[in-house]
Amino acid sequence: MATARPLDEAGVAGVVRRAAERGHTVRPVGGGHGFSDLAVTDGVHLDTSVFSGITAVSSDGRGGHATVRVRAGTTIGDLQEALDDRGLALRVPLDLRGPTVGGALAVGAHGSAPDGGSLSEAVLGMRLVDGRGRVRDVPRADLDAARTGLGALGVVLDVELAVVPAVPVRVTRSSRSVDEVLDPGFWDAHDLAEAALFPSAPTAVARWADVDPADPEPEEADEEEDEPREARERTVGVTSAGATGRTALGGAVVVERAVPRLAPSLNRVASRLARTVSATGAGYRVLSDPPAVRYEQTEWALPREALADGLRALLTALADGLETGLPVRMRLGAAESGWLHPAHGRATGWVAVRVPRGTDPGPALARAAEVLRAHEGRPHWGTRHDFTAVDVARAYPRLPDFRRVRDDYDPDRVFTNPALARLLDD
Repeated sequence: MATARPLDEAGVAGVVRRAAERGHTVRPVGGGHGFSDLAVTDGVHLDTSVFSGITAVSSDGRGGHATVRVRAGTTIGDLQEALDDRGLALRVPLDLRGPTVGGALAVGAHGSAPDGGSLSEAVLGMRLVDGRGRVRDVPRADLDAARTGLGALGVVLDVELAVVPAVPVRVTRSSRSVDEVLDPGFWDAHDLAEAALFPSAPTAVARWADVDPADPEPEEADEEEDEPREARERTVGVTSAGATGRTALGGAVVVERAVPRLAPSLNRVASRLARTVSATGAGYRVLSDPPAVRYEQTEWALPREALADGLRALLTALADGLETGLPVRMRLGAAESGWLHPAHGRATGWVAVRVPRGTDPGPALARAAEVLRAHEGRPHWGTRHDFTAVDVARAYPRLPDFRRVRDDYDPDRVFTNPALARLLDD
């Protein structure tokens, strides 16, 4: 395996052409955040980290929306900060900083907005290097293949994204009953909504957010409420950090590794200890959720109408000796047009199960996949899953269209690897 770090698009095209001539494969590499094997190759890893930054901003973009042109190696954190500096924002904030724009698009990275699309849905244009080393602007007819392309069509150079004016977001975290957070009324009442649920607990840690143009002071804050406003504009986490605090949850995970039978009791305590905390600020900052511990993850996209039943079945299954010390995360998303986006064609509920590193993730993640498959789940491409080409063909009605576009962009399968072969039946 070799790693190439070209400095310009001509360099990218050259790497791809040389690999094709020698019979090697190429896989673009993002921020390394994912849990799947989509970037694994014994050929050439292509590092696009030098391709970073916003290169153009338009205030009168298509449909009256502002647009930006951003290089694919830009991290999500850098993109959101650069947008904020310009008074702009992604329509749906993303809570992870490390993934690159190209990597996030490849796997369908998403936020927590019941009526808002993912980063992929914001794509208005894209430029890439195809399997023959040609720089191509993706036409509108192919955009739904490319906006969630699994890295199968080419090396993305830059994308045009629809963005919105930046406005303050008020986010609140509080303990709520499981019944309440699984009620569509909870999802529909807020611009963003999500929850962390422990299998043995009757309550969940909910987090919701709404656009707050008036930017009022929070009615409730935590023990740091006397600090300056900038200090309060921080994460109000809901999963790893937010349930009881980063230190407390990290300690609980350590104890559960040593004494697994304590997991249900500790998880019930964690859900009860969640205080009501509010903060107002830029969405990408107040919704940031850095993990308290390293973990392995599987995440599945369920039809919205199957979310409540699927989550209840999952919590019951995990409570039977498979609790992990980390809560199950529930998020919401709108239907997507991307042909291989996990939310394609249906309003979606996202369900993520995490297992701390250092413990065997197999049993809990396998059981989660079994339960969520039974509720018509599609896996998040960047997490661990067991989907095959048969499953993809059954779950994605536009797969034949994606294959047609792929045959045009990469007829010789320069960008394949075992993971893609398993999913796309190479």
